[in-house]
Amino acid sequence: MSIGDKAKHAAEEAAGKVKEATGKATDNERLEAEGQADQSKANIKQAGDDVRDAFKK
Repeated sequence: MSIGDKAKHAAEEAAGKVKEATGKATDNERLEAEGQADQSKANIKQAGDDVRDAFKK
């Protein structure tokens, strides 16, 4: 797994956190839920990265 992919997945998680916080601040439940979903997707990708790295070693 390349460092670029890891950085991309971390950025996706951060964007999800921002989206969730914006949704909370504006009482926009849809935006808040989208942010949570984006974070979940990024976390799954990061877990996959970790598994691939473990098998490479």
